[in-house]
Amino acid sequence: MRIRLTAGVVAACAVSSLLVPAPANAASAVQIYRAYFDSPGKDTRTNASLNGEWVQLHNRSKTARSLTGWKLRDKTGYTYTFGTYTLAAGKTVKVRTGSGTDTKANRYWGRRAYVWNNTGDTAYLLTKSGALADKCSWNSKGPSKYC
Repeated sequence: MRIRLTAGVVAACAVSSLLVPAPANAASAVQIYRAYFDSPGKDTRTNASLNGEWVQLHNRSKTARSLTGWKLRDKTGYTYTFGTYTLAAGKTVKVRTGSGTDTKANRYWGRRAYVWNNTGDTAYLLTKSGALADKCSWNSKGPSKYC
């Protein structure tokens, strides 16, 4: 009886440990808020059309966050790297595909071709150390997705 009781306790403990969820990773203060992957109108590769494609990041914290060295990339590996940049508390920034003059609200990738696939893609936000801060995936429904 003693052996059965011990085996039963071990089995019960093993089952209960499977039911307890692993602790979730802490959410990054800066997250992908929206991806506008299908720029308005025809895909003409003009700078205006390229800049109609963007990913918006949001700083959800109450303190400014440095994004210097952070990366935004797609499934293919196209990568935008932030230069010296700090995102203010509660603010957003759009990373636009085409060219332009960087501001607090808009950063420009400087590409001459589209990055985000209209039929489905994933945007990955990586910290300076390369850790995944956030990601957002979509399919072909609509021109954009709130993440």
